[in-house]
Amino acid sequence: MPLIPRRRAKNPRRPPRRHRKRLWIVAAAAVVLLTAAAVGTAIAFPSVVATTCPGCYGLERLRPGLYVEPDLPHAQRRRVIQVIEQADERVRDFFAGRTSSPDVLVCLTDDCYRRIGGGRERGIAVLNRAVMLSPRGVDPVIASHELTHVELHARLGDGRVPQWFDEGLAVLVSDDPRYLAPTGDRCLFDTRRPLPATLADWLRAASADPQLYARAACRVSRWAGTNGGKEGVRTLIERLSTGQPFPHI
Repeated sequence: MPLIPRRRAKNPRRPPRRHRKRLWIVAAAAVVLLTAAAVGTAIAFPSVVATTCPGCYGLERLRPGLYVEPDLPHAQRRRVIQVIEQADERVRDFFAGRTSSPDVLVCLTDDCYRRIGGGRERGIAVLNRAVMLSPRGVDPVIASHELTHVELHARLGDGRVPQWFDEGLAVLVSDDPRYLAPTGDRCLFDTRRPLPATLADWLRAASADPQLYARAACRVSRWAGTNGGKEGVRTLIERLSTGQPFPHI
């Protein structure tokens, strides 16, 4: 009996060649778009990328959660550790512990700070999840100020506070002598006029009024002084985290 060649059965799970080509094109386009988005983010928001991948910007881990420029002398490395430890102690003392654990990126040169997306500020909290310190911000006051922002928002969750409270609390926790009197009523400036509630309004006002931080710190300090001090502030934050509105202060 002669052999009759059999037609090979089509694999029902294998898409037609034209369809496979379309899938390849779609996948390639998706990769291009994702790559472009990543590159665009790195260019437009280098600080976001730097805090996500410090090593990508030439920083090395000094210890868990702390990144610095490579090849620093021992004395400078030790100084950075001491500053962060002192800042951490201030935040822990005020909040009775820490719930946040942000990465901290420390630059001791202006070139380093510009490379990771920093500007003219001494330090900055990035997305309330990480902290960057400039050469002028390697100081327990500046470091604890920025760490306070992160800790506050970690405790708030979905709760909200006006920007003046956020900034005034950071000044109070950091015990910043530029904006607080050393003892007694710690206010340096009166606070009768309204203070900026949004970040955009705060940034505009702060650029025009160098004592805006002192005014905000005064209001927070006086409220804390008549409402249980540190414990009263912690209680307020806990209430706000449950969705309660911010009180009139």
